[in-house]
Amino acid sequence: MTKHVTLTQFIIEQQRELPGVSGTFTSLLNDVVTACKKISHLVNRGNLIGVLGSADSENVQGEVQKKLDIITNDIMVDALNWTGHLAGMASEEIDDIIPIPSQYPKGKYLALFDPLDGSSNIDVNLAVGTIFSILRCCEGVDPALEDFLRKGSEQVCAGFVLYGPSTMMVLTTGHGVNGFTLDQDIGEFILTHPNMTIPNDTHEFAINMSNQRFWEPPVRRYIDECLLGTEGVRGKDFNMRWIASMVAEVYRILTRGGVFMYPYDLRDPSRAGKLRIMYEANPMAFIIEQAGGACSTGRERILDIKPKGLHQRVPVILGSKNEVERIVGYHLEGDLQAKD
Repeated sequence: MTKHVTLTQFIIEQQRELPGVSGTFTSLLNDVVTACKKISHLVNRGNLIGVLGSADSENVQGEVQKKLDIITNDIMVDALNWTGHLAGMASEEIDDIIPIPSQYPKGKYLALFDPLDGSSNIDVNLAVGTIFSILRCCEGVDPALEDFLRKGSEQVCAGFVLYGPSTMMVLTTGHGVNGFTLDQDIGEFILTHPNMTIPNDTHEFAINMSNQRFWEPPVRRYIDECLLGTEGVRGKDFNMRWIASMVAEVYRILTRGGVFMYPYDLRDPSRAGKLRIMYEANPMAFIIEQAGGACSTGRERILDIKPKGLHQRVPVILGSKNEVERIVGYHLEGDLQAKD
């Protein structure tokens, strides 16, 4: 009989190899897992329990909220705010940082999350997910905004859960990337994809082509080369994918390679990008780099950026290392030419 390794067992065994690590972090991850199991159940039930459709409200970014955006945010907060493991939280759906209620003890970690990534897909039954990031904090304090505004390189853990044909959690604690599949019969995440790695080269890209007229020249150049296929300078054909769900895009890249781009565009020069650095770019960049890939704005490494605001947006280019480096090179080349 094959022995299955659960997520809890896997994390405990990893922690045993690190000096001075307590069980608090394992307990915190279990709290996140509990919340994601509840979200998975709601997503799978859909209209059977009346959770689909618009909530007729907007979040702090001015985006129309789905009912599940609000419900999943409440699930994450309610699962994490009482346990004593966190000093504070931040959510894509909430304007300010979320304090721990005064009646509960405060821990030494901060949690940041996008409770339902890709929620525009929910009403058409396509893949959505949850993204989360964990930072360390001084134990027992009330954190200020500045405690959250840390470089992505300071994350102690990042992960996402994909609610697809099966529910999967992908996780890194800075020692590689591993994937776990939820066994609905026993209610446990089981290690099914150990040591996930991204191939350096690819023939697949993901980008929203409807924005093509707003792209900067380096991105146009790269996509034009891909589209020319064997007749162009790349000498090979490329496939294009676009799911409009970052968790699904990143999972595909982790399993077979590729490059995902939500680049800077010229529609609104005051808006640096589409994706939020704290809830989307940083955790995904941590995961991608731990799997051997690369992640950049086109001009700088995502994990080196010091955020200026809780809901700051950045351009994102991530995936197979050689392709990302090629796109970054085109940006650097274009910037040098613009200075001449």
